[in-house]
Amino acid sequence: MHKTMQDYVADAKAATGTVAPTEAHASGGVILDVREAHELAESGEIADAVHIPRGFLEAKADPTAQSAHPPLTKAHGGETPVYVLCASGARAALAAKTLTEMGYEAKPIEGGLKSWCDCGLPLKD
Repeated sequence: MHKTMQDYVADAKAATGTVAPTEAHASGGVILDVREAHELAESGEIADAVHIPRGFLEAKADPTAQSAHPPLTKAHGGETPVYVLCASGARAALAAKTLTEMGYEAKPIEGGLKSWCDCGLPLKD
């Protein structure tokens, strides 16, 4: 049987769990936004979030790589949780699973940016 995108997302969420937007916001963990740059321009950004598009995640999250992104890799090893956000939650779930496999404590933010905004959480001015 072949897997669908929904199967991959469900498997990822089962592996990592999810976090509510309000909990992620209040946690002091790293908020990682994996949306594309044009999405940030169209829908807004979360203040103090680390932005790494999903397609660059593995290269930027590997602390041994020359391409490592220090604002993310400082959370490597699980001492600081990483809460991953995208538009709806699917890419975030896949990214959180990848990060977990790379040694991070990572969970997707349930419902993505839409849920973040629905909860009345702030966006960058």
